[in-house]
Amino acid sequence: MPFYEEKENIIRFPFYFLTERRLPMQERDFQAKLIKELKRRFPGCFVMKLDPGYIQGIPDLLILWGKRWAVLECKKNKKAIRQPNQELYVELLNGMSFSRFIYPENKEEVLHDLEQTFRAGR
Repeated sequence: MPFYEEKENIIRFPFYFLTERRLPMQERDFQAKLIKELKRRFPGCFVMKLDPGYIQGIPDLLILWGKRWAVLECKKNKKAIRQPNQELYVELLNGMSFSRFIYPENKEEVLHDLEQTFRAGR
C-alpha cells in the first residue's frame, strides 16, 4: 500500500494519520474545467490550446465563436507567477478582440465580460 492515496484532488492518508486535506487546484485542472464551462456557455464554440513553445508568453486558450474570438491566460490562482511576455500579449490581444488573465477568483467576472463581448458582436 502506498503511503497515501490521491483521488479527485483529495489526499487520504492511512487511518493512523487520521487526516485529510484538500490539494490546491492545479492550473491544468482549472483549465480543463474552464474549457467545459466555455463549451457550455458558448454552444458550438471551438476552444484550442495554444503552444507556449511556439510563441513564448502567448495565452493558453483561443476561443472561436461565430465571427468572434478571444484568448485567455489561465492561472491556478490570483497570485500565480506570470511568465515573461504574458502581460504584453494579453494587453496586445485585448486591443484586437478580448483577452484576459483568468483564475478561480475572477472566473465569473471574466466569463461575464466575455459573454457581453461575444453577444454584442453576433
